[in-house]
Amino acid sequence: EVQLVESGGGLVQAGGSLRLSCAASGFSFDDYAVGWLRQAPGKERERISYISGSDGRTYYADSVKGRFTVSSDNAKNMVYLQMNSLKPEDTAVYYCAQVVEFPPYGIATMKPFTRGQGTQVTVTV
Repeated sequence: EVQLVESGGGLVQAGGSLRLSCAASGFSFDDYAVGWLRQAPGKERERISYISGSDGRTYYADSVKGRFTVSSDNAKNMVYLQMNSLKPEDTAVYYCAQVVEFPPYGIATMKPFTRGQGTQVTVTV
């Protein structure tokens, strides 16, 4: 059974940082990527980043590029999202998800499947 569990969300002031963690199980990082999505109140879910489990390629949405960094520890089946220079518009529930990627590889073509329960990130002014 595929399971993903996020942690690390919280309340932070604008300009601050948070590190989200995702514990994944039930699938191999050699076969799938792991991505991060977010959903703010009243808005559609947004795909923001993913990392290829097999070779570590990373991709980011324009909204987070240069501020967020995705990484993985394949030995521990863990994926992380380091979020710096946070803005109030980053406030959302953040989910990690098992991802299938298709060429041309990137955020636009990533297809998330099973996702976790989410962790709330709130950025105050």
